[in-house]
Amino acid sequence: DFNSFVARTNTCGELRSAHVGQEVTLYGWIQYQRQGLFLVLRDFQGLTQIIIPQDEAHSHVKKLLSNAPVESVVRVTGIVSPRPPGQENPKMPTGDIEVKAETAEILNSCKKLPFEIKDFIKKSEALRMKYRYLDLRSFQLQYNLRLRSQIVMRMREYLCNLHGFVDVETPTLFKRTPGGAKEFLVPSREAGKFYSLPQSPQQFKQLLMVGGLDRYFQVARCYRDEGSRPDRQPEFTQIDIEMSFVDQAGIQRLIEGLLQYSWPEERGCITTPFPSMTYEEALADYGTDKPDTRFGMKIVDISDFLRRSDIQFVQNALSYPHGTVKAICIPQGVRYFKNKDLESLKESAKSQFNQEIMEIICRPDGSLKSLLTKFLGEEQQSELIQALNMQVDDVVLLAAGEHKQVCTALGSLRLESADLLEASGLVLRDPTTFHFLWVVDFPLFLPKEENPAELESAHHPFTAPHPSDTSLLYSDPTKVRSQHYDLVLNGSEIGGGSIRIHSAKQQRFVLEKVLKEDSEVLSHLLEALEFGAPPHGGIALGLDRLISLVVDAPSIRDVIAFPKSFRGRDLMGSVPDYVTPEELEPYHIQVSWPLAEKEAKQN
Repeated sequence: DFNSFVARTNTCGELRSAHVGQEVTLYGWIQYQRQGLFLVLRDFQGLTQIIIPQDEAHSHVKKLLSNAPVESVVRVTGIVSPRPPGQENPKMPTGDIEVKAETAEILNSCKKLPFEIKDFIKKSEALRMKYRYLDLRSFQLQYNLRLRSQIVMRMREYLCNLHGFVDVETPTLFKRTPGGAKEFLVPSREAGKFYSLPQSPQQFKQLLMVGGLDRYFQVARCYRDEGSRPDRQPEFTQIDIEMSFVDQAGIQRLIEGLLQYSWPEERGCITTPFPSMTYEEALADYGTDKPDTRFGMKIVDISDFLRRSDIQFVQNALSYPHGTVKAICIPQGVRYFKNKDLESLKESAKSQFNQEIMEIICRPDGSLKSLLTKFLGEEQQSELIQALNMQVDDVVLLAAGEHKQVCTALGSLRLESADLLEASGLVLRDPTTFHFLWVVDFPLFLPKEENPAELESAHHPFTAPHPSDTSLLYSDPTKVRSQHYDLVLNGSEIGGGSIRIHSAKQQRFVLEKVLKEDSEVLSHLLEALEFGAPPHGGIALGLDRLISLVVDAPSIRDVIAFPKSFRGRDLMGSVPDYVTPEELEPYHIQVSWPLAEKEAKQN
């Protein structure tokens, strides 16, 4: 009941022909006013047309409503009437009626707005962030936030009411976690000692399992100091879950059921179980560990076909360990791509991945146009066309080199090509269809980018090795697969989890011997694992990303009430901000200013 506990009788979105003749009291914002004849009143639920009285007896009401600025907050009491024949508005749910105002009150007048409160009016991102409280009045943001609330409530019902999960709040002030993203530091009043804001409640949820809670869940606030990364937020929300005595299949069934139960009806049904593929399959076929499976253009391995050719760069590539030749076929590329598009794709592969790309074009007569063709006979060209399933006007992008580099480059070009095709009018990725996918069997460790001789956790240091690979952990950790699983939706990772290490001995070995980390930082967790820790596992769903995909928002900022800018700033409150030396003194901190900033502050 939207009208309980408040002074209004109805919202601005609920009046219909059945209400004709009733006296109603509405509260809302003036969306539009026309020549002192009528106005449109708006609240969170919709719009209602208000007829401004023209008779002398109501002259004070006419004056009040005619002079009120747009976006002023008003109370209107009046009689619901049918609109005159021919003036109904089928585009408005309240379009069959209007309210003839009897009394009115301006509760708060609005000054000149920095932008119009209309979804179709283009506004700069910076302006929207600075006046976020005005931006929130738009129907789209209202819809996004209310749908988010409904989905979270359904998730709570499913987890707590149907499956016995316990909603537990975990601390925000803790200590740093080895590996993973950078964490925000919070000074304490003890000299030189700091808290960290957790990038996830990972340690706490494992400790809750040691504590025997069995099933834990939380709508958790998380923090990562990732700097200026587009479409990321320094603070974000995840649906955090942990269970005892569970395996990977159990977690997957839980999440499929959770999403099916909480999925909004207006977005259609989702079918379970979700398809699954290994990390190696995802990399080989799509060039990424988060494949968008809504469209084809899969990577094709043509190494064996070209191995018997005399093409020098192909033979050079295949002579190296993990050498390969792969390609993607872009349907109707000739028709949709300009020469500059092809050059841009090739330049992108070169600059981002140091990968050379060669194109092959299928002419209208079915012959091939490429630098390769002079090395291939007619029969070989025909076999190549068949291997790549080429049609007239298709464009093939071919790459040769180390397997992972080639796949990653072609995976990126696949997505860039899809962007170009869609910009030209070809629909490949329908935003109203939802393709879920589990990606499993990730490597447990990866070489560090800055020092490939050292290893880091592919997920986090608490992930258990695959049962079949446990012995390799002690002999060749680079070959160990993990019990880590990611959930992908339409090419975006929306969740990740793992079965955890529940043996203190194995956890200490991973930290000290494989990752070369100081295990003392995690002494509390290691000790807890020695006191009868049950086997356990869990997952975290990125709520912001999930909701943005459900509503097809251009950015996750459109599903968060008060997001930060892409540089991590709050433009509305001018945060982060300076604090005085006096305020820093209890924390034993002094700011060392760069000279240019020091001079700017003094001036």
